[in-house]
Amino acid sequence: MNCRLGCGACCIAPSISSPIPGMPNGKPAGQRCIQLNEENLCRLFGKAERPKVCLEFTPCADICGSSNDDAYLTLIELESVTKED
Repeated sequence: MNCRLGCGACCIAPSISSPIPGMPNGKPAGQRCIQLNEENLCRLFGKAERPKVCLEFTPCADICGSSNDDAYLTLIELESVTKED
């Protein structure tokens, strides 16, 4: 599966603990990544500065669902489950 252009759910919903250019402490869940542009596209896509966690994320139907809202809600739910463990 390919990313839906302009979705951005994986750049907003989950927390990222590794440094991101412009966000040296990463980002909390639900906060928009500073590298996400106005069209919800990553400014770091294909660049060496992109965090490893972002490079390793692979879109799939189970996570991304059928819409941007589905993806966001699923990722927020997974984030909350991870925090409980």
